[in-house]
Amino acid sequence: MSQATKRKHVVKEVLGDFITPTENQQIVKVIGSRGNNLHETITAQGETFLVSMPTKFRKNIWIKRGDYVVVDPIEEGEKVKAEISFILYKDHIQDLQKRQLWPQGFMAERPSLDKASRKEEDEEKEEEEGDSEDDSDLFVNTNRCNYQYSESEEDDSEEEEEEEERTGNGS
Repeated sequence: MSQATKRKHVVKEVLGDFITPTENQQIVKVIGSRGNNLHETITAQGETFLVSMPTKFRKNIWIKRGDYVVVDPIEEGEKVKAEISFILYKDHIQDLQKRQLWPQGFMAERPSLDKASRKEEDEEKEEEEGDSEDDSDLFVNTNRCNYQYSESEEDDSEEEEEEEERTGNGS
């Protein structure tokens, strides 16, 4: 399988599937990256430990401080006590909150919103962002500037004519 095909399937799995954590899995919050695909996490009860990112997510999916993940415990680990099995995004968190599966320790940090206030926030975000093509948190690169290009050729030709008139290089 090519790298692009693999990435497509991993992204589709992460964004599309709504999971229910099993009894041995738990939801944790990422509080920092320690490098070498290790992340420091905290549970709803306040216990901190390291988790590893599996090979299928490496260089395909990125997580940052404050994200929530579902982890599978590793029995033989001393420092690294779990492995990430699923990355939770806004839609996943809201689904877990609706089904009353969200840990009580994280409820204070991310309170569930009633439908009216959620709609108001979405409308405010849409007004601020304008016509955004991609609403996903997955592919947002904040390190690049957003350039505004004009699509009409008339604007470009008018600007060129004005430039020529100012410089006196008109034909």
